[in-house]
Amino acid sequence: MSESRSVFFISDRTGITAETLGHSLLTQFALEASPVSMPFTDSPDAVDAAIEQIESAGRASGVRPIVFSTIIDAGLRNRLRRVNAVVLDFFDTFIGPLESELGMESSHTIGRSHGIADPGAYKLRIDAMNYALSADDGAAVRHYEQADVVLVGVSRSGKTPTCIYMALQYGIYAANYPLTDDDLLSGRLPEVLRPFRQRIYALTIRPERLAQIRAERRANTRYASLRQCQYETARAEGLFHQEKLPFSNTTTMSIEEIAAMIIQSRHLPRRLY
Repeated sequence: MSESRSVFFISDRTGITAETLGHSLLTQFALEASPVSMPFTDSPDAVDAAIEQIESAGRASGVRPIVFSTIIDAGLRNRLRRVNAVVLDFFDTFIGPLESELGMESSHTIGRSHGIADPGAYKLRIDAMNYALSADDGAAVRHYEQADVVLVGVSRSGKTPTCIYMALQYGIYAANYPLTDDDLLSGRLPEVLRPFRQRIYALTIRPERLAQIRAERRANTRYASLRQCQYETARAEGLFHQEKLPFSNTTTMSIEEIAAMIIQSRHLPRRLY
């Protein structure tokens, strides 16, 4: 039986780093977390209010909450330590040892990793995102020459969210092309994609899961029927094998895992870190 615990992500900026690192650690435990994000906790009063909310949750549950903090200001971090909770301070854990090893002080700049510290990198991220949106779902095939990768698969197999993630996270220009009934019937790579064969990565998914996903959009239709999903995935996988295309089954994979697999397989450039 999993334990239930209140979990707080607290930061003096967006809290994205605290949430990302915190969630990554918590996935290693059978824990029913009740997460609360506390961004922009950047003053003594804000920290005091956070402490009261955290301790109130602890009193209500009878167990100490877990707090993931990326607050930079030393005074605010010391203030937060008074809370009756398990506090995991990422700056104490990582920045201190790095300063000692590198023999230099960190910048202690608030929001540096998620701000616009590098306008060039920010523009690259936005340009890649705009490309992913313009080349979504088979649109703008004439611009595939700009693509780093072209994802191919049946509808709702995970192409669009993966393209958007790679654009935002790595600045990768990712297009996606949905296989049509005619494409599946022919069993061959569509002619429009053949010039970009070396950029293609295909996605598939278990038909049962595909039917569930499609039913959320268009329930009780042929499109969402298990039989149709079985037909499409079988034909698509046959095409991938026939054309010797690299592909992954996305059924149990997160977007992050799918992206990592594609980047490794196609040796894609990571323009952002």
